Amino acid sequence: MKINVLGCSGAEFPGHYPPGFLLDRKILFDAGTLNNVLVEKDQLKVEDLFITHAHMDHIREIPFLADNIIIGGWKHRMNIFSISPVIKAIKNNLLNSKLWPDMTVLPNIHDAVVRLIPIQAEKPLPVRGYTITPCRVNHSVPAVGYLVENQKKRRFFYTGDTGPTDGTWRRLGEKHLNCLIIEVSFPNHMGDIAITTGHLTPHLLKRELSKIKIMPERIYITHLKPQFYKTIKKELQSLKVTNLTLLKEGDMIQV
Repeated sequence: MKINVLGCSGAEFPGHYPPGFLLDRKILFDAGTLNNVLVEKDQLKVEDLFITHAHMDHIREIPFLADNIIIGGWKHRMNIFSISPVIKAIKNNLLNSKLWPDMTVLPNIHDAVVRLIPIQAEKPLPVRGYTITPCRVNHSVPAVGYLVENQKKRRFFYTGDTGPTDGTWRRLGEKHLNCLIIEVSFPNHMGDIAITTGHLTPHLLKRELSKIKIMPERIYITHLKPQFYKTIKKELQSLKVTNLTLLKEGDMIQV
């Protein structure tokens, strides 16, 4: 499994883009970054989008990709998967014919560019040779992370945005993770706002890792606020977790 890190920041500044993780060029986890990074032929390869939650920095590229498909005359469709509250939020607040045309009925209702597909938390879904399971996380809005497993039993878990949680790790149980992609948004001195908004600090990350029954082979940190990058990096280094890496845009993860 190869994951192209299109974006991995918790805010947008030059060189820092919102989350977008592209698996084997076809499956996108979160749509914060896509069209401004991929050329047209590579956009065309993206067919399945798994969204963790409906905050703008995780869904904003959906309407632009749909627009590119229609205007480009591509014989291509987008399948957007998530739990029901996220699907409803995208339909009601984004593709609602007010902020953006309703691409779920264009060019016609029977052959629409966008298919919004609700899935159930904790229920595995087979997609393109993978088993993808949404797992509830602790955020300020309904949200899930995604456990992805291939036929060779290689696994990664992408948390999306999450604050401290016992339930997520309990549901993952004793599954061996080859790779964990987990957020750390704020430095330690902003612990209160992190908890209030459903995010992690380095200190909170350490607590979360202690809840995991089998330590992942590799841990990748995403969603850092660029304003605090140096501080967060220093605080993460002080944890002395040997298999921990800070992601940056353009990285390639081999699972």
